[in-house]
Amino acid sequence: MFGLLDHIRTRLLRRRRRERISLAALFRQFQQVLELNNRILTAIASMHDKLGGDYIFDVQYLRSSKQFIVDTVRELIDAFDAMAPGRYPDLYSSFRDIRHKLESELERRPVLPDVMAMPFSDIRLKDMDAAGAKSTRLVMIAKASAGTVPSGFAVTTSAYRLFMELNDIEDEILRLEGAWRNGEMTVQEASGKIRSRILAGSIPPRVRRAMGRELETLRRGAGEGSLRLSVRSSAWGEDGDLSFAGQYDSFLNVRPEDLHDAYRKVLASTYSPAAMEYRREYDFKPNEVFMAVSVQAMVEARTSGVVYSLSPVRRGESGIEIAATWGLGSPVVSGEVEVDRFVVSREPEHALLLQSVAHKPTAMRPGPEGSVTTEDVDEPLRDAPSLSPEEVRLLADTAIRLEQYFKKPQDIEFAFDQTGALIVLQSRPLRIEASDDPQSPALSDVLKGYPVLLSGEGDVAQQGVASGPVFVAWEGRDLEEFPVGAVLVAHLSSPQYAAVLPKASGVVTDIGSPLGHMATIAREYRVPALLNASRATLVLKEGDVVTLDAEQKTVYQGLVRELRMHDFMSDRMEETYEYRLLRRMLKLIEPLYLVDPEENNFTPQGCRTLHDIARFIHEKAVEILTEIPTTSGASEACPGGRLELPVPMDLVVLDIGGGLTDDCAGEGDKPSRRRTIRPEQVRSETLRAFIDGVTLEGVWQSNPVPVDFSSFMSSMTRTFSADSAGVKRMGQNLAVVSDRYLHLSLKLGYHFTLIDCYRSEDDSRNSVQFRFAGGVTGAVRRSRRARFLSEVLKGFDFSVTVKDDLVVARAKGWMARDLGRLMRILGLLVAYTRQLDVSMVSDSRIFEHCQEFEHIAEEAMGN
Repeated sequence: MFGLLDHIRTRLLRRRRRERISLAALFRQFQQVLELNNRILTAIASMHDKLGGDYIFDVQYLRSSKQFIVDTVRELIDAFDAMAPGRYPDLYSSFRDIRHKLESELERRPVLPDVMAMPFSDIRLKDMDAAGAKSTRLVMIAKASAGTVPSGFAVTTSAYRLFMELNDIEDEILRLEGAWRNGEMTVQEASGKIRSRILAGSIPPRVRRAMGRELETLRRGAGEGSLRLSVRSSAWGEDGDLSFAGQYDSFLNVRPEDLHDAYRKVLASTYSPAAMEYRREYDFKPNEVFMAVSVQAMVEARTSGVVYSLSPVRRGESGIEIAATWGLGSPVVSGEVEVDRFVVSREPEHALLLQSVAHKPTAMRPGPEGSVTTEDVDEPLRDAPSLSPEEVRLLADTAIRLEQYFKKPQDIEFAFDQTGALIVLQSRPLRIEASDDPQSPALSDVLKGYPVLLSGEGDVAQQGVASGPVFVAWEGRDLEEFPVGAVLVAHLSSPQYAAVLPKASGVVTDIGSPLGHMATIAREYRVPALLNASRATLVLKEGDVVTLDAEQKTVYQGLVRELRMHDFMSDRMEETYEYRLLRRMLKLIEPLYLVDPEENNFTPQGCRTLHDIARFIHEKAVEILTEIPTTSGASEACPGGRLELPVPMDLVVLDIGGGLTDDCAGEGDKPSRRRTIRPEQVRSETLRAFIDGVTLEGVWQSNPVPVDFSSFMSSMTRTFSADSAGVKRMGQNLAVVSDRYLHLSLKLGYHFTLIDCYRSEDDSRNSVQFRFAGGVTGAVRRSRRARFLSEVLKGFDFSVTVKDDLVVARAKGWMARDLGRLMRILGLLVAYTRQLDVSMVSDSRIFEHCQEFEHIAEEAMGN
């Protein structure tokens, strides 16, 4: 069916290339593009909100949401194609590819990247489906500087699928699993047959070559020493919200020449009886089973063990539990030997609460020919602690940092190597079961003993419980000072705080909305967040320890351990199949890879998500619209003229519907000969606000400024793309305006400013974008002006990206609710920065201009 529709659409595209669209139709299609784009962004936000833990949803919700957003994006492409007939046919190809992948996910045929092996250095959080949770979490630990991890690589889930396809095993697995689930054979029988088929399989040549390349890199890194490997499972779901602890096999001290055999054995362990039962218990579907394998350089451990960042058994105590022994740690996690036990305080000094030293006559160590052996421990060490007091404190500190980073108590495997360096071998969420002690006091009774600082105020952006010292982000404070585990308290929920959210335990703000940018980031990092709490910065004091219960909109004085424990034991929506499926679907819907229109990937072929398609279309639709002044017949379809202003801005205004008063319609041969428009004839509130800002008395500087010759020649020889400058409209400042939309394209001096503003009937869906680049001076001064713009715009709740002298700022949703205020600020900025780069002779001038502009803005906003 889709093939027939695509064929018809292609025929229509060819016909449209021969047709000329009228300007009146162009304006109508542009308005439809804006409305559809807004509808898509709202749908994306709604789906993302379901990850926050406030909603219960099923597969039918996911199917209907997918269908709505796919249909809307297809309608958007059609509307855009009516504006630019046949110009971007590859948009349909990108759309079909993304649609097919979404359908595959819903049909339980997950989309996996076509890569067979990935070095740890290349793995990112988005690669978890490919590399598996274990490898990805190790990489996250390293990148966050939360611990040292082994070097290595992941053999991907795509390699697993290729292995299964090449050896024709998949259908046999489905048959045998079905027989087991139906009671026709035992799990041991089904498991044995499946594992035998896997162990007899051959590794595909692509996988062999990829493993060989990464193995050679590890060899080079090992230097002169002989390389040994730890080959471990890294399956879907493993070491995530479900631990799969002990369900899959790992192999230590593997010789490089034995890697292929170890790889097959790990794949076979995917279908061990215990793993099969575990997956059935947690409703893993057959097509959700994918095994990546983590290949790590073997750590020659002096001491190994396990750390629980929170005791799973000591209900009334706040302790970190450590178990350790000499040599490798396998006997510790398997419970085969007596181990040294340490319980230490979670408080920063990590006082030793309990120590029990076991008799340790033997230790597991790497064997000379691979595998591992059991050796006798030297007599003096058998009854000595395997960890020094300093090592115990270092482990405790690392456990707290990992818990804060991953937002949950952690089950950590560690090793101290022969040099005494601490290596984190893995870290996974620690599952803590609820206590059934009938003597345990009710939580509500416990909470009565803690003073309440805030209650019943604010909007929940992300549920959960957080505790830690208060960090008040007053204006101008250096966020580099933010300590791991602190509770961020701020006046506004500004996007500038997104950078510290990975380190924050919680967030409370005076002003903000669950629809804002920072709220989205808080949900991504699962940081409990209470926004719009009114009095937060007045009540919560710097350095005081508090506990935030976001769901109950309450902040308690002090550390409420019972509340944290209750939160840790709560059932998690993210453990369900539907939640996992939503996360995978959103990877094809939500991420924005097309950010900068000047990048080479800003093409229809570069669209990797539905959000990318919407972004590309919006950008190109605006570009088409701003070509109107050079279009024959523009004056007949579009009233407007040159705006009369008290500053030499030479701004031409084109009204595409409701932006000017009715008496502005008139005849004219060319845009340059249009009638003059007076400011009072501007009906658009956003354009009027911009005019108020740009014409504020004393801000626009017209006096000539000295420019050195090298800077002048640099500015003259710079190349500006059609996107940033508008080749067809260089030398002309343009405003395209309607009752809801405003586009400004401004060339002032040697820099270029583009502003897009859209006002919705629902204020929470407003948006404004500001783009600024260029200048008459050298790169250093232009970059200083970019930093100035960035600091100013962040102060007014914009999300800002800076690249060299290019500044891109966006505000949407709640942050853009007061468009008049934002547009007036942008008008002030355009006037203030017109020749600002020339005065940026030192870094200190950045701060001076920020202060001066803040003073001007305060006076302007007060008028």
